[in-house]
Amino acid sequence: MHQSIALVDDDQNILTSVSMALEAEGFHVATYKTGEDALRGLSRHPVDLAVLDIKMPRMDGIELLQKLRKSSQMPVIFLTSKDDEIDEVLGLRMGADDYIKKPFSQRLLIERIRTLLRRMEVGAIGDTKSEGTMVRGNLVLDPERHLCTWNGGEVQLTVTEFLLLKSLAQRPGHVKTRDQLMDAAYGESIYVDDRTIDSHIKRLRAKFRQTDSGFAQIETLYGVGYRYSDS
Repeated sequence: MHQSIALVDDDQNILTSVSMALEAEGFHVATYKTGEDALRGLSRHPVDLAVLDIKMPRMDGIELLQKLRKSSQMPVIFLTSKDDEIDEVLGLRMGADDYIKKPFSQRLLIERIRTLLRRMEVGAIGDTKSEGTMVRGNLVLDPERHLCTWNGGEVQLTVTEFLLLKSLAQRPGHVKTRDQLMDAAYGESIYVDDRTIDSHIKRLRAKFRQTDSGFAQIETLYGVGYRYSDS
């Protein structure tokens, strides 16, 4: 069965060229020129992954992501201009899994898409025979169902957030460097900068604090990395 990708960009040239490249790789592609059209279309026809341009008229990519995240945790990649550093950080905090700067290599985009979809599959069906459900005090992580609960209440996480938390919680009290967390979330073939990991961690903490205002299990060791405290 072909995996489906939504491509949302107000630049028709990008829609045409990228959709052709993705279709040549065997993906089913739905294209949208506006955030409004994408929101309507994706509510009726969900996809496996979405690629969103940040800068669009009326409803931009960040607003679209915010609305999509109310009902979906599908992987999302942002397309950003090279000067949009603030937008990148904001997008990651809103729940994007990755971003690519324009102008970009179509080969790189396809690689990132395949990586995210592969991670989603691993989270859904992969390591469950060997790992099963992870329980760390009030935290329960179920990779088979991509389910996270805290104190019995569900915490909805993106693919990247889930993998980062899983990596930290595997060894409570053990410090993970940003490089180790990058490898856990993105694989060794893709480099992201430290700020990307920091943004994901901030969003992880914020999600847990919506459920438990006293959540402090993810600790920062400045200049070193992060660790999960089981106490």
